[in-house]
Amino acid sequence: MKNNLLFKFVAIAGVFFLMSCGSSNKKVTLTLAHTLDTRHVVHLAMEHMASRLHYYSAGSMEIVIYPNGQLGSERELIELLQIGSLAMTKVSTSPLEGFVPEMKLFGIPYLMRDREHFWRVLEGEIGQSLLEKVKVARLKGMGYYDAGSRSFYTTNAPINTPDDLLGNKIRVVNSPTAVSMVQALGGAAAPISWGELYAALQQGVVDGAENNPPSYYLSRHYEIAKYYSLDEHTFVPDIILASLPVWNGLTAQQQQWLSAAMADSVVYQKSLWQEASDHALAQVQAAGTIVSYPDKALFQAKVEPFHRSFDGTVVGEQIVKIKSM
Repeated sequence: MKNNLLFKFVAIAGVFFLMSCGSSNKKVTLTLAHTLDTRHVVHLAMEHMASRLHYYSAGSMEIVIYPNGQLGSERELIELLQIGSLAMTKVSTSPLEGFVPEMKLFGIPYLMRDREHFWRVLEGEIGQSLLEKVKVARLKGMGYYDAGSRSFYTTNAPINTPDDLLGNKIRVVNSPTAVSMVQALGGAAAPISWGELYAALQQGVVDGAENNPPSYYLSRHYEIAKYYSLDEHTFVPDIILASLPVWNGLTAQQQQWLSAAMADSVVYQKSLWQEASDHALAQVQAAGTIVSYPDKALFQAKVEPFHRSFDGTVVGEQIVKIKSM
């Protein structure tokens, strides 16, 4: 019942948006929904985007943000974009694998060497072409946000070698590549929505999960999973998506304003990320989390067969290009 009411609410909001676009005298209000805490740097970057859009449009456009999964899971938000009932969202690139198979690149472990390499890929030909490819799913790729590196956190013991994953059930995002990654390292993968993960850890449904430091901290998962092993297996970016029907309903000038506001928010978010990550690690350690730094070479050797499994495919060709960058 609750989901139906939310759907009707957002649908009405979408209709209001389309009506607003039909008249140059009316303010254009864009609804943006995401699943993160309002203290997260991604949310702060979205607020910056809204501020910049207000500036560029001289107040004729605004973004209204619904955080904390108020309007649904990432998958549900993508579906609302597709029918034009929601203007924008932030999701991890992982759920987009079902729409754009090449997005699985970001879920392949130990493909990105470090944050600098990661941004070279995003800002280069591969990253920008992937933004364009989401059009097949009635989506408009606006740009990427930094989501840092993902590492394992567990309830019972640290993951310092791949063998430590044996017998452990690890929550992953709903992505075939994420499932395959954990399996390649020896663990059992369990796709569970972000909103259900705290309870799943608490009840022992899963033994751990994997994510970046700010998400681990702000979700309060450290209260239950007190072992954080910084193996940094993947750099999976966040992507800002717009509804293609909504985007096409904007004038060329409005599209330019929104794109400029998005670009400003990317710069702002990147400037905040490392500070937020360092702060999160300091806070969880102060709360009793045991942070370890495993030998990455052990994990890298374990996933080499997984890398080779893409040989002869388009993704395999892109893996070769990324490794040579």
